[in-house]
Amino acid sequence: MMLPAPSRPTAWRLALGVSLCALTLLVVAVRAAGQAQTTSVFASRIEQFSEPSGYFDTDNLMSNERSYLHPLEMLRQRGTSGGVYIGVGPDQNFSYIANLHPAMAFIVDIRRDNMLLHLLFKALFALSRDRAEYLSVLFGRPPPRASDDWRRASVRRLVQYVDSVQPDPARVTSIRRRVDSEILRFGVPLSRTDRETIERFHRTFVDGGLSLKFQSTGRPPREYYPSYRELLLETDRNGHEGSYLASEDLFQFVKSMQARDLVIPVVGNIAGTRALAAIGRFMAERGERLSVFYASNVELYLSQDRMFPRFIGNLEKLPYDEGSVIIRSIFGRTTAESVPGYDSTSVVQSLAQLVAGYQSGKFPTYESLIYPR
Repeated sequence: MMLPAPSRPTAWRLALGVSLCALTLLVVAVRAAGQAQTTSVFASRIEQFSEPSGYFDTDNLMSNERSYLHPLEMLRQRGTSGGVYIGVGPDQNFSYIANLHPAMAFIVDIRRDNMLLHLLFKALFALSRDRAEYLSVLFGRPPPRASDDWRRASVRRLVQYVDSVQPDPARVTSIRRRVDSEILRFGVPLSRTDRETIERFHRTFVDGGLSLKFQSTGRPPREYYPSYRELLLETDRNGHEGSYLASEDLFQFVKSMQARDLVIPVVGNIAGTRALAAIGRFMAERGERLSVFYASNVELYLSQDRMFPRFIGNLEKLPYDEGSVIIRSIFGRTTAESVPGYDSTSVVQSLAQLVAGYQSGKFPTYESLIYPR
């Protein structure tokens, strides 16, 4: 028995349905292609600039530099902003980025683990609408009830909230799934060991809470190391809070940089042969200049390993000008810039002055950097 031919209205609906289906598939394909392009650019830049991983005997999940915000006053006086930011280590970099508003940032660290840690941070920014959510997913706590009031909250109030709640195992498991799914979107090739390392890092934050401290391999944290809580509440020399979590505006700037793939974690020795040279070429091609190089106390170790001249050589390859500066941290020594009660001293120096001083013999050693003539 033959079925009757569809009426004109029925045929029209079928044709329209097929067209809409095809259009939907096309939109999905275009969006997927765009997403793949975005993530592949981020992943390819990590690959483009990175070197083989080296070793350093710390977990370095957080800073031990209590004085890390002290340079902000001088940087404001100098009018330092924009350009390209280069730094080492974990999330203290975000506080410099939040205050200085660079066009792009590279986090260069000898340990692959630091790159993995920054993938974790990037995922947390993507999953968080505001500071309250960010701290909640970082430490595996339930977020506070959605309210614009939390966007205006002081960082002290956020600290009090995180301290007042405990992680829930089921919630932590759910957060971990979301984080892993988000990291997958970045397109960075990760081994099983890499993924396990990221999970271990995240669970260390969850288990330690705001009392978490910097730790060296095989040694407990030193008593005078600041906790994550104390670093959040730190201020610059004028008593102004400056952490990237101190205000919603500061946090949202870093979040926007992360969303646009403008914070690139790179595996590299800053005295090595590839990372800084490749970044320098990239900057020159784009007509960018260096604004800030945050070196922490890495210069000390480079000096001990007789690699300081190579570091200076790498700095020379970066496009910089008279406004470019280096931020260094000093431990265990008292200098003219030291603040009573602080175990670290964070100082700012003109990059041009550093390079010229080394070339002229003014800064032949690390000691001469700390105590210039």
